[in-house]
Amino acid sequence: MIYESRAFARAGLLGNPSDGYFGKTISIVVRNFGAHISLYESPELLIELQDSDRNIFRGIHQLVETVDLTGYYGGDRLVKAAIKKFCEYCDNKSIRLHGKNFTIRYRSSIPRQVGLAGSSAIISATLRALMEFYGVEISDEFLPNLALSVETEELAINAGLQDRVIQTYEGCVFMDFDKKIMGSKGHGNYERIDPNLLPKLYIAYKTNLGKVSGVIFNDVKARFEEGDPLVVDTLAEIAEVAADGKKAIIEADHQKLAKLINKNFDLRAKIFNISDSNYELIKSARKCGASAKFTGSGGSIIGTYDNDETLRCLIIKMKELNARVIKPYII
Repeated sequence: MIYESRAFARAGLLGNPSDGYFGKTISIVVRNFGAHISLYESPELLIELQDSDRNIFRGIHQLVETVDLTGYYGGDRLVKAAIKKFCEYCDNKSIRLHGKNFTIRYRSSIPRQVGLAGSSAIISATLRALMEFYGVEISDEFLPNLALSVETEELAINAGLQDRVIQTYEGCVFMDFDKKIMGSKGHGNYERIDPNLLPKLYIAYKTNLGKVSGVIFNDVKARFEEGDPLVVDTLAEIAEVAADGKKAIIEADHQKLAKLINKNFDLRAKIFNISDSNYELIKSARKCGASAKFTGSGGSIIGTYDNDETLRCLIIKMKELNARVIKPYII
C-alpha cells in the first residue's frame, strides 16, 4: 500500500513576520505549488534522494548554478529531521509504533527559498504520511507545533508557526499567537476566513533571490529579545495590521485591505534590511497600481489588484525583472 500526502505553498497576506513574536497573521495556501510525499512499506527504512540532494554534476559550472538556485541543502535533511521528531513525539506520548519499515520519497514544485514555505511544506507532508502509515492522530491545533520543532530544534532554523498552521488548516486563516493564549493553550487561536471574501490577488516571485529565513531573522530576533523599542513596537504594529485586515476582508473593504498590505511592508522595512532586488519587486508592483508586500522572508510578493489592466501591467513589469506573476489558487 502506498501512502500519499501533500502540503501546499503558502503566502503571508498580512501580519508576517510577527508570528514569531507573539503577533497576528493572515495567511493563504497557494495550491499552484506543493510538496508531495509517497511512502510505502519496505524491508529497510530508505529516504530516496532527489536531484537536489545528489552531488553529481556535469561540470563545475553546473555545480555553481545549482548552488545559486537551490542552496547547499536538499530536502532529504527535512524528511530525516521530520521522521526523527515524529518518533520522539510518539515516544513522549507513549504511542507504540509498529516495527514495519518504509521507503519515503518527496517531490516539490514550490520555488526554492523565495518565501513560499517550501521547506515547511516538505515537513508537513512528511508528518502527514507518517501519521497515516503508523495510524497516529495529532490534532490540527498541535500538528503545526510539531512541524515547527523540526526546523527550530533539529535544524536550528529560526521560524514561526504561521507556515505550519496554514499548511495544516489550508484555505485562508487568521492566527493569533498572543503570549497568554500560547501559554495557556499550547497553541494560538486559529480562525478560518472564507477565501471567497478575498479580492483579486496576485503573487510575483523571482527564483534567484533566495536566502535561508533563519539568517534573515536572526538580528531582529536578538533585538526583540533585548527589548529594542523600535523592533518591539514595530512588530506590534505589524500584528495589528493583520487584525485590521481581518475586519477589512469580512466587510469587503478592498481599498482598506490594499492600504494595509502596503503598510505591512513599509513597517517591515523599518527594522529589516531589504535588498535592492527585493525592493524593485515592491516598487514595480506599486507603480502598476497594485498593493505589495512580501509573502514571507523575501523573493516573492503578494498584493491586490483592481482589474485586468493592472494585472497586465504587473506581468510586463515583472517580466522585466525576471519575475513570474501568478494568480494564487486557494480553494
